[in-house]
Amino acid sequence: MSAARDAWTHWHNTRAGHAPASTRSKYGAKVVHVNGLRFDSQREAARYAELTLLVASGEICDLEIHPGFSLMVAELHTADPPTVFHCIGKYHADFRYRNVRTGNIIVEDVKSKPTKTEAYALRKKFVEAQHGITIIEIT
Repeated sequence: MSAARDAWTHWHNTRAGHAPASTRSKYGAKVVHVNGLRFDSQREAARYAELTLLVASGEICDLEIHPGFSLMVAELHTADPPTVFHCIGKYHADFRYRNVRTGNIIVEDVKSKPTKTEAYALRKKFVEAQHGITIIEIT
């Protein structure tokens, strides 16, 4: 099979919602499925297990898996303040939940050294500034 055909098949399967054949994530971590949820690493799945215990104990609530945050930019040539915004992408954290005692919303990303790229750091700063949140890195 040609490289072009392989690329098309991968694109088609991804668009159709089919899981790719690989059981490894982009950075070589083993993909893990727990309770029908897909996690990019064993560490991320372990953190999910920890958080579900915290939900069961009543310490946290409203646990979300892979919450998305829109990355928006304003058109600079429009009125002041800008009134036209464009979505240029989405950032997906690993977890978001509420601390029951404090009421604070917590956003977490499980990170290893290879996944702490310059692109990740830039997206993280952008999301934190835009949405007024702090992303906690779990190592």
